[in-house]
Amino acid sequence: MTAYFLILLFLAAVAIGLLVLGLHLGFRAPRIREVKTPLDHGVPYNQVAIPGVSAKQLFGWLLPVETSPHTLIILHGWGGNAELMLPIAIPFYRAGFNTLLIDARNHGSSDSDTFSSLPRFAEDLGTAIDWIKQHYPERAQKIAVLGHSVGASAVIYEASRRDDIDAVISISAFAHPEWLMQRYLQNICWKGLRLPQFLIRIILKYIQWVIGHSFASIAPVHTICKLNAPVLLVHGKDDSTVPVEDARAIIENCPEPHVQLLEIDDAGHESVDKIEEHAEKLTSFLSKAFTHD
Repeated sequence: MTAYFLILLFLAAVAIGLLVLGLHLGFRAPRIREVKTPLDHGVPYNQVAIPGVSAKQLFGWLLPVETSPHTLIILHGWGGNAELMLPIAIPFYRAGFNTLLIDARNHGSSDSDTFSSLPRFAEDLGTAIDWIKQHYPERAQKIAVLGHSVGASAVIYEASRRDDIDAVISISAFAHPEWLMQRYLQNICWKGLRLPQFLIRIILKYIQWVIGHSFASIAPVHTICKLNAPVLLVHGKDDSTVPVEDARAIIENCPEPHVQLLEIDDAGHESVDKIEEHAEKLTSFLSKAFTHD
């Protein structure tokens, strides 16, 4: 009986170990390194190295506008990099704003770390803000932030924690990490079998333990009303990864005049081309935010 119990205990430990390993491997962000540079788009730039959290170095591109005292910092989404955000960045540069694109840890050409998460994306954004203020104070009289997907949720979270961000543009943000994870985990299917709800609850609790934050404490639907800066939520109506209902939930939870929602027809989660078509609206929002006292 004792041997049988030990075997069961061993098998349970192996199963738990495999589950934990699977979670870490399954949620590891794919790394895509930059191939082209802003110069391939006819835009001059400075490649920068930003000292980050835990001595990790962040890779970035600064698109300088010598006469501008304002800077927009851009953060990509899960598995993204600075190059993938160039189509969004260049209209802001051409509109006269210094533009800094960074790679979060474990992404693009930045250093590796143990894992990626919304709070760590936010930490890297905060590092970039502090860096531009220290090294280019003449360009940092006002600072705006723009993020995509998890980067979009991260810019909202970071802006809720500090008072030196003057405008926020959030593209395809999810309203709540738990909603996103529930959608993802409920769609996992192996030989016709789906994950049982009790196992999903265990996985969600484990992820919160790993990242050191409860989902509720970092959810944009909860943090959005902590922002005093103007906010523009941008979301594609055909987004199947993060439905547009997430953006609507965020703004419904904070029906304040400084929070706006721009819904884009025929745009999915990665529809950068569709967002480019609305670049004038985005740059106009930023111009008004920078001139607002």
